Amino acid sequence: MTEKTMRERMLAGEPYIADDPVLGEESRRAQGLTHRINSMDPNDASARRELLVELLGAFGEDSEVRPPLQCDYGTQTTIGARTFVNWGVTLLDVARITIGDDVQIGPSVQLLTATHPLDPEPRRAKWEAAEPIVIGDNVWLGGGVIVCPGVSIGADTVVGAGSVVTRDLPGGVVAVGSPARVIREL
Repeated sequence: MTEKTMRERMLAGEPYIADDPVLGEESRRAQGLTHRINSMDPNDASARRELLVELLGAFGEDSEVRPPLQCDYGTQTTIGARTFVNWGVTLLDVARITIGDDVQIGPSVQLLTATHPLDPEPRRAKWEAAEPIVIGDNVWLGGGVIVCPGVSIGADTVVGAGSVVTRDLPGGVVAVGSPARVIREL
């Protein structure tokens, strides 16, 4: 049996070393594309869409991402149809980030899949891992929301501005706070 590459380990959700040369090249590709997206004429929506299709794993029809955006790889993120992503989104897409249809993402939202060991030695040795994030259809994430690794947010849920989502949220609720807690059903 052959040893897994760092990329294979990363995609499998296993510990990996992020400054692997192959991962570094993939990250530089994403940095180049996001730089182009972030510095282009804001009136050139067609060219921005073409670059987003090239960057992301999937980019749905009639969706919009307002620059600036940042991501690790891009290819690990899929965005559904009719979704709006406001300025300043950070997509740490070491693991998959799946964003459904008709989602509204406020400014300065962070979707963070990366994790690091609690033990100091492996952390010093640059080991890390990741857990996927799933944002269901018709979710609204208010400005400044942070979604932590491994979290799924159910369809039709609203997460209030500035909330930190540390665990799964069911569909059809309003959640606020740090950590985010359900305050009512919709």
